[in-house]
Amino acid sequence: MLQNSLYSVSTALVIVLPIVALIVGLAAGIGLYVLLQKKRLGDAKQSANKITEDAYAEAKEIRAQAKNQQKESILEAKEEIQKLRSEFDQELKGRRNEVQRSEQRLSQREDALDKKEEALDKKTEAVEKAKAAVAEKESRLEAKRAEIESAHERMIGELEKVAQLTREEAKAQLIHEIEEEARHDAVKLVREIEAEAKEEAEKKSRSIIATAVQRCAVDHSAEITVSVVNLPNDEMKGRIIGREGRNIRALENATGVDLIIDDTPEAVVLSGFDPVRREVARITLEKLIADGRIHPARIEEIVEKTRKELDSQIKETGENATFEANVFGLHPDLVRLLGRLKYRTSYGQNVLKHSLEVSYLAGLMAAELGADVKLAKRAGLLHDIGKAVDHEVEGTHITIGADLAKKYKESKEVIHCIAAHHNDIEPQSVEAVLVQCADAISGARPGARRESLDNYVKRLEKLEEIANGFNGVEKSFAIQAGREVRIIVKPEVVNDAATVFLAKDIAQKIESEMEYPGQIKVNVIRETRSVDYAK
Repeated sequence: MLQNSLYSVSTALVIVLPIVALIVGLAAGIGLYVLLQKKRLGDAKQSANKITEDAYAEAKEIRAQAKNQQKESILEAKEEIQKLRSEFDQELKGRRNEVQRSEQRLSQREDALDKKEEALDKKTEAVEKAKAAVAEKESRLEAKRAEIESAHERMIGELEKVAQLTREEAKAQLIHEIEEEARHDAVKLVREIEAEAKEEAEKKSRSIIATAVQRCAVDHSAEITVSVVNLPNDEMKGRIIGREGRNIRALENATGVDLIIDDTPEAVVLSGFDPVRREVARITLEKLIADGRIHPARIEEIVEKTRKELDSQIKETGENATFEANVFGLHPDLVRLLGRLKYRTSYGQNVLKHSLEVSYLAGLMAAELGADVKLAKRAGLLHDIGKAVDHEVEGTHITIGADLAKKYKESKEVIHCIAAHHNDIEPQSVEAVLVQCADAISGARPGARRESLDNYVKRLEKLEEIANGFNGVEKSFAIQAGREVRIIVKPEVVNDAATVFLAKDIAQKIESEMEYPGQIKVNVIRETRSVDYAK
């Protein structure tokens, strides 16, 4: 039992002792924690007191600095105010001095104005006196003028009685005489000026043109495009026609050219507006005649082959022309059109050779005058380019040529030269005038163009008809193949002075009503003959 009691006590002790130890430990920890918190609180209070003291010290220092800065600002402001006050006093003093000087100048001006006013009054009095004197003189002059007019009227009356003419008649007669004298002097002066100008211009132009023509070595007779094919015999005509005309129809359809087979011995005539097509037909027909095989299939084959060959030749001809004229950079289509001009004629003159000749002449004259040689040669070569397609496109060859030049990006200067080479528009450059002159020289030289007899006779008759239509013309004669018209006037109707104006009027009418290559000289002749007989 005792053991049980001891066991119970020991068990109780085992349970109680840890609890007591735990309680004691908790009490000790709480005490220690309280002590630590008190210590921390004391440290915090000390730190707060120190921060408060530092803040008070810093605030005192800042307040002292602010007081010092305020004192310095007040001192600076006082100094600035003092400075401004001194400047204001100086400026005020200067203004006062200036006002005093202005008052002195004003007083001097017032004195001068008073003096001027006195002088003006004196001058006004003098002017009034002078006006009175002038009025008196005018009255005396009026009286004298009236006397002179009355004397003039009496003198005119006496002159009218003596001359048996009224004043208006005498005035008209005097004016007429003065007009005639002035007209005579004017015509004389015009003649002198024209003679001098013509002499100088002719010398210069003859020199330039002669040099250009001498340096331009071209044939004097142009080739004529042939539209007749010679046959070896008349039997060939039947083979060309074929059975029921199938060969000739095939050839006409393939080439677009009409074949005229008539009684002309050993010849076939080709008719067509397109010179290139006519050339294709001519070459085809010659090849067929040489080959001997003439039937529709062979005709179409030869036409196609010939057309390709001719296109190649046209291109090569255009390239040779540009190389010969030393003109480069043309559009390929323009080069091809130049080659087509080989088969185009104008009044029997080959247009390609004419264009080359115009290019040479224009370039040579431009070199003599110091103008643009390249522009003159280029424009001269292209001036008739419209004739390559004028049978296909409506309009004049000038308009067509200018449009083609625009289409293929030629310069404005070249386009203007093309458009102005027949005076459709007024030439605005030296090169345009040179192209005109070169075109006229190339077309007007002997042998360049052929003209039918009917047209030639009609042109001569038209010249004489125009000249005879003017008042005072007695006879007129067209001479030198129409290059000159000589006019004999009636001396009692047309005086020497009027011959100048008559020549100009006739020349202007010829220019407006006729078309002709080159120029026509109008020569007016007045002759007075006095005849008497010794008996």
